[in-house]
Amino acid sequence: MKRHNSIESVAISAYAAASDCGLGTAALLQALQHNKSALAPLILFELPFSTYVGEIKVPLPKIDPALELYQSRNARVALAALNVVEDGVRAAVESAKLRYGKERIGVVIGTSTSGLYETESAYAVLLEQHKMPDDFHFITRHAYQATPRFLQLELGLNGPCYAISTACSSSAKALATGQRLIASGVCDAVLVGGADTLCRLTLRGFKSLELISEQRCQPMDKDRAGINIGEAAGLLLLEKNTEQTKSCPQLLSVGESSDAHHMSTPHPAGLGAALAMTNALKLAGLEASSIDYLNLHATATKINDHIESLAAYRVLGDQVPCSGTKGITGHTLGAAGAIETIIALLAIKHQFLPGTAGLRHTEDNCQCHVLKQPLLHQSLSTAMSNSFGFGGNNASVIVSAP
Repeated sequence: MKRHNSIESVAISAYAAASDCGLGTAALLQALQHNKSALAPLILFELPFSTYVGEIKVPLPKIDPALELYQSRNARVALAALNVVEDGVRAAVESAKLRYGKERIGVVIGTSTSGLYETESAYAVLLEQHKMPDDFHFITRHAYQATPRFLQLELGLNGPCYAISTACSSSAKALATGQRLIASGVCDAVLVGGADTLCRLTLRGFKSLELISEQRCQPMDKDRAGINIGEAAGLLLLEKNTEQTKSCPQLLSVGESSDAHHMSTPHPAGLGAALAMTNALKLAGLEASSIDYLNLHATATKINDHIESLAAYRVLGDQVPCSGTKGITGHTLGAAGAIETIIALLAIKHQFLPGTAGLRHTEDNCQCHVLKQPLLHQSLSTAMSNSFGFGGNNASVIVSAP
């Protein structure tokens, strides 16, 4: 029985991923089950410092000439996830269009960089030639709404369409928005998720904050030295629960909170993080003991990992197995919430617990049950995934088996 303040769950009829592990959830699953990091030195462009990144190195699909105005690496990574036939997101959207109509299907995508990579190249031309390239279109390439609008046009949809940009919690909040659009009756289905791609500003910006690791990152390790930036797209089709979706996994809830503490540092006692997790449990109508696995935000920075461990212990205790998977994918920023929700769904579907790639020794005062290595052949039905962004934008997602 759900509590009075709970929200109705929605079906997740399909989900897809494109990451440094490869295109599709199968490649991501293999990396998770083998705890194999895909982080490597940067190839896409040059930097004046050394670091590892989660770069997608396989060829990306081309944008249809009819949508050339939306040409960007961000759009192509999102299209790569959409085009993975085995993951079935495109087919699920087409099926939903037949059942609900294109006007009843929304698109909500989280991003922090959008087409910034193309904008950087355009400004390099501006500095040299004193004019922007003729083929550069700010609204359709750089702006936050460019990628969701591209996906809407690519799929022939006509429902609500917008972007969410709250730093690292962007795509987790996109899931929350999609669930609310369905719960309020505005939509019958919503394509949600996130897409972020590597760019110079992000890497140099985090370097200026002294948060970039020169080596592969080590989430939750006592000797962790900072993050590795990654790029990815994660797409999920949310639908109202019907007879046709009864075999689909469920998005139970997304708990949200705001630290209002500091632009780049979480509350020292983890109050905002704990509140997001607690709100997720309340909205789902669950007790903490119902959570079988927690995917930590775990960026591998000194302060953030410690504070998240305090919050996780306060809410879930020391019995819930948890792990941080950014040692495999890197920190994919605006796409992290979607990618790590998909990781939680894969854990449930394939009955395993992901490990924490790069972790050797946890801190002596860490009271969470952090897994170093994956555990196969487990029994789990409900999982939580944390995403905590700059400015104290916190979101915790809970998903479950059908």
